This record gives sequence, structure tokens and C-alpha cells, in this order.
Amino acid sequence: MANKVSPSFLSLLKHCKTLKPITQIHTHIIKSGQHSDPFITGHLILQYTLVTPNPNTKTLHHAHSILTHFPYPTSFMYNTLIRAFSESDHPRDSFATFLTMCRNNVQPDSFTFSFVLKTAASIQCSNIGVQLHCLGVVYGLDNHLYVATTLISMYSEGGLVQYARKVFDEMSEPNVVAWNAMINGCVRCCDVKGAEMLYRRMPVKDLVSKNIMLDGYMKSGEVLLAKTLFFEEMNVTDDVSWSTVVVGFSQNGCFDEAFGLFVELHRLGLRPNEVSLTAILSVCAQAGAFEFGRVLHGYVEKSGVVWLRSVNNALLDTYAKCGNIDMARLVFERMPGKKSIVSWTTMVAGLAMQGYGEQALNVFHQMEKSGIKPDGITFVSILYACSHAGLTEQGCRFFYMMNNQYDIEPTYEHYGCMVDLYGRAGELQKAYNFIIEMPVKPTAVIWRTLLGACSIHGNVELAEKVQIRLTELEPNDSGDHVLLSNIYAVAGKWKDVATVRKSMSSQRIMKNPGWSMIEVDKIMYSFVAGEEENEATKEAYKKLREIMLRIRVEGGYVAEVIRSVLHDIEEEEKEDSVSMHSEKLALAFGMSRLCNGSMIRIVKNLRVCKDCHTVMKLVSKIYRLDIVLRDRSRFHSFTNGYCSCRDYW
Repeated sequence: MANKVSPSFLSLLKHCKTLKPITQIHTHIIKSGQHSDPFITGHLILQYTLVTPNPNTKTLHHAHSILTHFPYPTSFMYNTLIRAFSESDHPRDSFATFLTMCRNNVQPDSFTFSFVLKTAASIQCSNIGVQLHCLGVVYGLDNHLYVATTLISMYSEGGLVQYARKVFDEMSEPNVVAWNAMINGCVRCCDVKGAEMLYRRMPVKDLVSKNIMLDGYMKSGEVLLAKTLFFEEMNVTDDVSWSTVVVGFSQNGCFDEAFGLFVELHRLGLRPNEVSLTAILSVCAQAGAFEFGRVLHGYVEKSGVVWLRSVNNALLDTYAKCGNIDMARLVFERMPGKKSIVSWTTMVAGLAMQGYGEQALNVFHQMEKSGIKPDGITFVSILYACSHAGLTEQGCRFFYMMNNQYDIEPTYEHYGCMVDLYGRAGELQKAYNFIIEMPVKPTAVIWRTLLGACSIHGNVELAEKVQIRLTELEPNDSGDHVLLSNIYAVAGKWKDVATVRKSMSSQRIMKNPGWSMIEVDKIMYSFVAGEEENEATKEAYKKLREIMLRIRVEGGYVAEVIRSVLHDIEEEEKEDSVSMHSEKLALAFGMSRLCNGSMIRIVKNLRVCKDCHTVMKLVSKIYRLDIVLRDRSRFHSFTNGYCSCRDYW
């Protein structure tokens, strides 16, 4: 009788997608007496783990309860639940289920070990992974193709690439999946040379292995090798290939090539997917390519992917980082469906970067009212907003609210924001005391934040004390030496400046060159002070001479040489030095090429100096020009002689 009825239950179960119909069928199975059938019960457990949306605590509780009360559970039942737990919010429960399986003398198979090993990899618990490996040896499953491949991935994700390689070398006939896992393991552990050697030895190279090598080359900065592989060796490519190269170009500062590749992708009739779209929008955000971002926005609207949340978040981030907060707000307000925590946080961060502290706080409170719980990243953004808007008291309240109200433990980023908050407000002793009283050991980044504040406020004594701490942690950081040298220069201590510069020279510490980029006709132009002249720089220098003359005559400009030059040289030489800063060259080039009335948008890798800041204000007033400059830490929007930072940066 049971065999005649079983197929109907199994057929009904297969069509169940939500919890309610499954529980109804479960009830009928119990009433019919077929709940003792291991085949039906196994599929019932399986269906509970496949409920849409992803398995939650309630559905897995049902599945676990069935397994617990079944007199003789099978390996299929255990494996089903182990896999479900490994993919849930409680992956460690898969280990507990595995232990119960072993205690009940149900022999694990290759699927069992693969599932629990994947769990160990996902939570990066190498110790448990090693123990599981030993058990696999006991059961004679360590050389099983599927288990061995999972072991390679598990060890690689835990940073133990040497163990992964040992497993791989002991495999009699590794298949293409095992080869890819080992190559990917080397890439993960930054052993690109090792990955390349394996790749060259690989008997059959599939598209996956080539994509892994592309990713490895890009992450290690081997752009030429990546280009050779992509353009010359790959006859077939897919979405992953294009996305990897676009992202790789952007990560290595090759913005024009990233844009060009995306245009080529479109020209070939290949439809950009969600990953490549978000990747190229990320490039626009990093490079400050506003016009190209607008083109992509139009493409998103026309292609019908505007409903994708990740693409909307990327658009929002692009406009925010290109300095157009109005467009960012428009994207934010028009987002379809419920906004995610990423959407809210990106909007808060965008407002924060441009100095709109009060507005950032308002968005934060709107997020709370909408029912979205802020996370640690959100609090980094809101503390940043308070820091850059001079909202010291509010920042302190948010810092303590984070732990007391939302049970979020502060991280180094939060501590750094608090040091920056006090430092920018000139409360340097409070900042120093805050660092000393931190419950965790301060990092070089936190001390460096305080050193930057000492530079802003000219506190030589505290700067020297901070520099001692930094020398203990990161003695060869060029930025620290330059900051200290700058502090000495402002104080007129030229002998100390010379000592710092001599120390840098003897230790072969090179200063990071400042560069600035500007987008003109959807092409990114980069300028570095003192670089070899080309057509663009010649044009920039010519226009800059005209600009500097006019702001002297009409605006009374006098070069701010004390804070902007680190050497004890003649005043005329100092003035020449600051006049060639990269952001001035980018400004001049933009004014030479762009139409009257166009907004000038510049991205700089370092903090803007006081002299360049003054020049931007004067140019915006005299030329009636709007300028947006994004430096290392924030935006400066110049209009009619004023800056959005209110000279607080």
C-alpha cells in the first residue's frame, strides 16, 4: 500500500516552494503512516531545506526535528541537513549535525565530507578543516576526487596553500575542477608565479582557468600579462572575462582602458551583465568620470536593468563620488522597491564627503525610521560626516550609541574616525588621550590620523611624540616623513626639515607623487607635477600662466608658500613650486578645453594644499566657474569664491 501511495506524495512535494503546503503534505504523510518510510522522509527533509526564500531557522528546525525523531536516519538525510546548514546563517550547525551522524554510527560518504569541508572553508576555520581531513583519511575518502578538490579549496581559503598543494600533488588524476581549484588557491594566496606554472602545465585549459589567471594577473599588477592573455590567447570570453578585465584595469589605475573596453563590449553587441555594469560604474566613481557615468545611466535606463538594486547602488555611488549630490539623491529617491542598507549608507557617505553633515544625519534618522538597522559601515559614514562638518558633540553621541543602542563593537575604522573628529576640531589632547585609552592597540593608521591633525593645527611637540610611535610601527612610510617635514616647515624649523629629508634619502624612502585627473570629452587626462611635457601638459602650463596672472591682478592672489612647500628655498622658487601642483594643471587644462559654463571636475590622490584651495576659490569667483575637487579625504565644491568645506578640511 505504501509503495502505491508514495509517488503521489513525492510528486506533490517536488512542486512545493513555500512552507505552508509542505507542512500540509507532511501532515497527510503522518496520517497515512508513511512517515516511517526512509525514502519519503528523506525527500520531505530535502524539501524543507529548499523552501523559498533561502532556508531560515524555522524551516531548518522542521527538517532537524524530522531527522531527530526518525528511528534510523540515512546518510542522505544527514547530508541534506548538513548541506542546508552550511548555506544558512548558522553554518556551524552543520558540524553539530555531522558529529551526531558519526555518534549514531551512520557512515559519512564523499558528499558528507565535501559539505562540511565547504563549511570550514566558508567560515575560514582551518583547525576544524584539518580535523575533518584526518577523519577523511580514516574513512579512506581523502583521495576521492570530489573530497580532495574541496580540501584544496578549503586550505586555500584559509591561507594554507602549501597544504592545498600537497593534496593536489597526491591526486592520481586531477580533473579540470581540481586544477582550477589549485590555481585559484595560488592566486588567493598571492602566489601568481605558482599559479602561472600550474596553468602552463594544465593538460586542458578551460575558460574558467583562464579567467582565474586573468584575475590573478590583475590583482598582482601584471597588467601587460593580463592584456596578452585576454587579447591574444583567449579565443572565447564570457561575462566573467570582461568584468575581470574592466575591474582589473580600474584597480590598476588604467581608467581609459577600462572605459575603452566597455565601449568595445557594447560595440560588439555583447550585453553587459550586472557584474560588468557595476564594475564600470565603480571605475567612473574612482576616476570621477561624471560624463561617462551619465552615459552609463542612460544605458541602464534604456536596457531595462534599472530595477537591479546593485546597479542602482553603483549609480548612486558614482554620482556621489563625482560630486553631483543632486543626481545621487535623485537616483536614491527613485530606487524601486525597499532600499537596502548599502543604499542608505552610500547616500550618507556621499553627503558626508561633500560636507553636508546635517543632511547626512537626517538621512541616517530616516533610515532608522524605515526599519533598516544600521551596521558598522553606516556608523563609519556618519562619524565621517560629523568629523568633516565639525559636529563634534553629535559624533561622540553616535560613537557611544553604536555600542549601547545597536550592540556594534567599534572597529579600528570607528576609532580612527573619532581621532579624526577630535583632531579636525583642534582638540588634539583629547584625540591623544582617546588613543591612549583605546581597548585595542592603536594601529599606524590611527597615529597617522593624529599626525595629520597636528599638521593642520601646527602642533610640533605632539607631532614629534606621534612620529616616535609611527616609527616603531611603520618606519618606512613616506607620508609620515612628509607630514612631519611639513609641520617643521610651517614652524620655520628648516634644520629639522633638512634632517627629515636626509633621513628619507638615507633610507631610500620615496615620496608618493601627487596626481590629478580630469575628464574632457569622456577621456580621462592625468597630470603629475614636474612630469615630462606632452601636448596636454604644454596646453595646461600655457593656460595656467594666464590664470595665475589674472587672479593676481583681479583677486589680489599671493602664493601660500609656507604650508605648501617643504623646502627652505627662495620665495620665488617656492611660488613656482606651488604653481605647478597637479590640481592646478588639471584645472587649467579643463578651462582650456571645456566650454564656458561647464563644471570643472577634478580628482586628486592627495590632500589639497592651502594654496591650491585658495586658487580654486579665486578662479571660481573671477571666472564665474563652478569647480568640484575630490581629494584624498573629501569633496571641495567651489562657487563664487566660496568652498563647501568652509575652509574646514
